[in-house]
Amino acid sequence: MLSADGIPYSTMSTGMESRQSTVTFADVEEAAQRLQGVAHRTPVLTSRTLNELCGNEVFLKCENFQRMGAFKFRGAYNALSRLNPDQRRRGVVAFSSGNHAQAVALSGRLLGIPTRIVMPQGVARVKLEATRGYGAEVLLYDPTAQSLEDLLRQQVEEEGRVLIPPYDHPHVIAGQGTVARELFEEVGELDVLLVPCGGGGLLSGSIVSARALSPRCRVYGVEPEGAADGVRSLETGELQRIEAPETIADGARTPSLGTLPFSIIRRWAAGMLIASDAELIRTMRFLWERLKIVVEPTGALGLAPLFHGRLGIEGQRVGVVLSGGNVDLERACELFRRG
Repeated sequence: MLSADGIPYSTMSTGMESRQSTVTFADVEEAAQRLQGVAHRTPVLTSRTLNELCGNEVFLKCENFQRMGAFKFRGAYNALSRLNPDQRRRGVVAFSSGNHAQAVALSGRLLGIPTRIVMPQGVARVKLEATRGYGAEVLLYDPTAQSLEDLLRQQVEEEGRVLIPPYDHPHVIAGQGTVARELFEEVGELDVLLVPCGGGGLLSGSIVSARALSPRCRVYGVEPEGAADGVRSLETGELQRIEAPETIADGARTPSLGTLPFSIIRRWAAGMLIASDAELIRTMRFLWERLKIVVEPTGALGLAPLFHGRLGIEGQRVGVVLSGGNVDLERACELFRRG
């Protein structure tokens, strides 16, 4: 199985194995305690214009205002904070070209844990600089000449570093579950919750919180049209893969859902929805222009189907997770011109 960034976790020890086969709301509650005073309790925004356009009462959980600009901080910090003293001394390693890299780097800095992030050559300068700015050592590699699996195995097995997965681990999922926990605590029960989905960590954690705090809420994951492996996985009942998916939503450009997230999603999700790149651009533009908030393409995934009237619902209380706001401004302007 590959991670969101292509890491074959099933073939190596991560150094942070857990015997948990699922995630409970007690795990989310424990993660919330670890994150208290560290993670931002992000705002929930409403818009009369958005409500009128969608025909529903919409609540936007704005993780674009989270530390390092995305929900990923929650899961990374929860995972790192649980390491024992020996593991902390040896340090951690992660592979990412985006939000997970920054989340692990910042969490390591806050906890005093050495972090090394493996990033592909040619990664966007803004992401590289942000990761280094949070204090991580960055190791660039050439995907055409080096084996990522061998490189990571060296970090874990020879150097003793702990590999931090982006989503396929109970501690990470529990941390992401605090997003929905906060949303339900603030606005009460919902009829529908829409959550961006790449590897499934945020979606599966949201499902765990919804089942505890709003049992009748229907939780949907939303994937990019060009990376709809989760849709296929639910249809077949088995994990499906899409190699090198193409979409502007780079945070959801995953080849497959994680094994643990899929086990939760398959059992409890109301379904999976998709959004085209064109829909993401239009949704982003609305959020930037009308609500005055910066959201990246992946962050707009949850709102896109509702904004374009594809759910066929009216008069309901709908929660939407805006998962992040880390976007290159030049790239965003290019998308808006193209859209």
